[in-house]
Parts: sequence; structure tokens; C-alpha cells
Amino acid sequence: MVITDERIADPFSDARRAAVPFAPVTDPAGWTAAEMAKSDEWLCRFSEAEVAELRDAIAPFDRDDIDLMTLGAADFPLPTLGKALAEIRQEVLYGRGFVLFRGWPVEEVGKRATAVAFWAVSQHLGDGVCSQNKRGHVLGHVTDLGESRSNPSQRGPYSREEIPFHVDCCDIVGLLCMETSISGGESSIVSSVALHNEMIKRRPDLVRVMAEPFYRDRRDEIPPGMDPYYKLPIFNYHQGYFSASIEPTYIGSAHRFDECGEMTPAQKEAMQVSQALAAEMRFDQGFSRGDMQFVNNHVVFHTRRGYEDYDDPDRKRHLLRVWLKALDGRPLPDAFYERHGTRETVDRPGGIVGPDTVLSAPIYRV
Repeated sequence: MVITDERIADPFSDARRAAVPFAPVTDPAGWTAAEMAKSDEWLCRFSEAEVAELRDAIAPFDRDDIDLMTLGAADFPLPTLGKALAEIRQEVLYGRGFVLFRGWPVEEVGKRATAVAFWAVSQHLGDGVCSQNKRGHVLGHVTDLGESRSNPSQRGPYSREEIPFHVDCCDIVGLLCMETSISGGESSIVSSVALHNEMIKRRPDLVRVMAEPFYRDRRDEIPPGMDPYYKLPIFNYHQGYFSASIEPTYIGSAHRFDECGEMTPAQKEAMQVSQALAAEMRFDQGFSRGDMQFVNNHVVFHTRRGYEDYDDPDRKRHLLRVWLKALDGRPLPDAFYERHGTRETVDRPGGIVGPDTVLSAPIYRV
């Protein structure tokens, strides 16, 4: 069923003003790193009771033959934690735009149970999962597979390279840290609302450039009947809401298609300035084993620094990832839907598919 923008209920509407193109945006997601550093409202520490409740909920499914694709929020009753997750969901969608859960005992419960617990929390925060690659993985494994962003058929999550500030193709991206690296690999975020407002102060000319469509490379993960590239502005204003989508890797390689051509000098400068601003305004949360981070892609950019890894396969840096859609998420312009189809055929834009994609949720690295 397609949910229209008119059915969206924004619980933070009193703290927001209608976004006007090329003007500063007033939005609860427009925070600064200094403001976040003074507060820990973004950090949710699991209590012993919450851990126990979640462990009880996942216990029937902590087995090797479980198919996570068959399990939704109703399969994981969380009488107390569930109420908190409902409030946190609204904070992620319309408030601050991110949350970090800390205190899940990976070592004690094991990696399989941890994957099921992460899936359970994700099901309570989203309205469905999106495919993260043409293989159809909806439970992704972010780890070094020897790939490189410089290869237009490969992607950064499967390398140990630094990844520029970007967003993922969904409403909410969730990450759980299974294993950390020897050094590096720090995850950082920045409010794209605050970045937009700072760019208005420093380079208002580039804000207009960022609101123009940028060609983006699908990097050989092409839905049936669609082009190997698409167009989407970085800064978007729709029905009074601001949203941003930046993908330097995908934008940077789109020129390999004659139809796309090279970026204009102004577009190249806009990309450079936006990345420099993001690095300047970044908020480093830290990311420890057992941490679960959920980020609203429409108001937050995220990054990962390069890292040194262990040789032991069981010790290699390893994150679990989910891409969630939220049917009551902020209104998005048509360009977001056109990446996948049309507003009439797509309930909510998100995901990557190829001609033979079959959805699956592998608990272990594949």
C-alpha cells in the first residue's frame, strides 16, 4: 500500500519551520557537534532489565536454522523496551535524527544471538528492510573483502579504505559493531541540516548548485528496465521539509557514462566544500563492540575512516547493517522515488536490486 505524504504525523512540528529553498532551515535535526558533546540524550544505555527482556524475546529464534526474513516486530514482544523504541523511532524520523544504543553483551550472548537481537530492534524501528546489494542481502556484513571504491563495480563498505561523508539508500541505516579494528575505522556523523545552513553563510552560491540534480552511478547494480545511472539533487526542499542525499563515490564515477558527462566546475567545488564542511563539523560518537547506531539518512551524513585490521578472520572489523524504510518518514520529492520506479509504484524509496535479486538475511558473513 502506498502511503501519501499527507498521512504523515510529525510529533516535532512545533520545533520546525517550513523549509524554504536557499534559506536557513529550522529543524530539530539541525544540531552541532558542540551541542551533542554537551549532552548524552543521543545515547541510550541498555539497562539490565532491557537486556533481559530482549534476550527473552529472541530466545526462541537463537538457532542456526532460523530465517530472519520470516520475523517481524510482532515476533519479538518487548513490553517495556518496545515503548521506548517507539519514542526513539520518532526521534530518529523527525527529531534529532540519530541514536546510539550501548550495552548489548556480545561476548556473553554470542554473535548469532546478537544478530537476532539487532534484527529485533530494527523491526521495531522500521516498516520493512531494503536490499543492500544486487545479491539481496537485507542483513549486511560490513567488513573488508578486499574491494575498493576506485573500482566502479565495487563499494566502500567492503574495503578498509576511508569513506567520504555520504548517505545510504533508505530512510534509516542501522549498524551494530561485532568486532573492532586494530586502529582507525571510527564512525562519525554530521547534521546535513546544520551543514546546509553553514554553507548558506559561507557559500550561498554553492547551495543553489547542490539543489540541482547530480548524476549518480549505480555501480553495476541496475534494476530491470532502468539506466545504469540516475539523477538526484543533494539538497532537497519538499512540502516544507528539507532532506539531503550525498554519495561522493556514486557521483564521482558517473562520468564513465557518456550520457552523464563530467561534473561542472561548480558541482566539483560544491562537493569539495561540502566534504570539507562535514569534516569540520563532524561529531565523533565512538563505536564499541555491541553498540547499535541508527541514523536518518535524510538529515544526517555519516563516514568511516580507514583502518588497520587483524589477520585473524574471526577478529576482523565487522559490522552488521540494516537499511530500514519508514512509511511515515518525512516527505520526499519525486526524484527519490524515480531511482526505483515512480511514486505510484514504490511505497517508500530505498534499496538496491538487480535483475535476479532475491532477498535474504544471512546471519553470518558471506
